[in-house]
Amino acid sequence: MMTNLFSTFDPATNLYLAMNWTSTFTCFLLIPIIYWSLPNRMNVLLNLFILKLNEEFKTLMGPNSKGMTLMMISLFLFILVNNIMGLLPYIFTSSSHLVFTLTMALPLWLSLMIYGWINQTNYMFAHLIPAGTPAVLMPFMVLIETISNLIRPGSLAVRLTANMIAGHLLMSLLGNNSMNSGMMLPLIMMTQMMLMLFESAVSLIQAYVFSVLSTLYSSEVM
Repeated sequence: MMTNLFSTFDPATNLYLAMNWTSTFTCFLLIPIIYWSLPNRMNVLLNLFILKLNEEFKTLMGPNSKGMTLMMISLFLFILVNNIMGLLPYIFTSSSHLVFTLTMALPLWLSLMIYGWINQTNYMFAHLIPAGTPAVLMPFMVLIETISNLIRPGSLAVRLTANMIAGHLLMSLLGNNSMNSGMMLPLIMMTQMMLMLFESAVSLIQAYVFSVLSTLYSSEVM
């Protein structure tokens, strides 16, 4: 039972032609090309959404954002589309794998650390000891701040992966039991619909949390 349940997240369902990971890149086909067509309601809604995100990310990053908001908005839209597509039937959920999430979190965090330690070395050293720390606690604060900084990419990746897996596992359990439910089938169907709405909200929230935390991490270096 558990093997069949977790096989939902197996990327190699076909030994010779595994097309599951291609769902990660099909989101680019859904992006409207505004230079080839007149702006429609979808373009207007997407532009308003992007402008609102841009204002919020600029507020978090301050005046020295230097175009980082564009990268964070792209990261948010990429994660959101992949999370939403994972809710559709027979589409592989790439954001439920650490290979996908670590590929985004680790290079982003590493590039920020390299930039900060090369260009703002004194500020990075000062950031290890919060203001007002007693002299006795300074070595412990340096150790704690270093460990908390090192686990940031892992926490970003695991948070997104765990939240996407949890809802999908619950929906898979209900789906497997619906065939033999009998009179309980209407109740299971209503529960599945509520879970689908809940997972749609989780997809949006997790994409927002990932991008906002990445923005906060970058604001400490900029």
